[in-house]
Amino acid sequence: MDSPEVNAGNPSDFKKIYDECMQLLFRISIRIVNDEEVAEDLAHDSLIKANEKSLVFPSLDDAKYWLIRVVKNASLNYVKRKDREKKAYEKVLYEDHRKYDSGEVDLLKAETVKRIQECLDKLPKKLKEVIILREYGDLNYKEIGKVLGITEGNVKIRIFRAREQLEKLIGEDNVFMPN
Repeated sequence: MDSPEVNAGNPSDFKKIYDECMQLLFRISIRIVNDEEVAEDLAHDSLIKANEKSLVFPSLDDAKYWLIRVVKNASLNYVKRKDREKKAYEKVLYEDHRKYDSGEVDLLKAETVKRIQECLDKLPKKLKEVIILREYGDLNYKEIGKVLGITEGNVKIRIFRAREQLEKLIGEDNVFMPN
């Protein structure tokens, strides 16, 4: 997998980067944003950013780690922005005393997420990041350490703590997170 440097601005190198990273970037993003279309857009945007800037990476792995950071941050920013929009929307509804029952009900239904996603969202950011990269990004501890800029030992500790908290939140002995 590791080859000499890759230039995201070079069409053949970009294709290698795309083929190697697109599905991984999508899996990471979808677990954060919980929306397939948005996740696909964010994954593509991260790849386009590397391409437009003609970024040169020492290896394909370095390109992958950079892209994972970009898509993770873009996904987290998207979630924050959506949360702010939701709060602003709810404030407008609250201040406007007219009733919007069907619209409110539809909004609540549309925003209901799966139990595992809810539990993931309750985790502290540092624990959520490692568990998403491990379980949904299929990265090993060393790769996660590179992406987050922490030691492999720290990754192991965070994953252990994340799983421990998920078990408590879910209330089951075995926490299985499907891909």
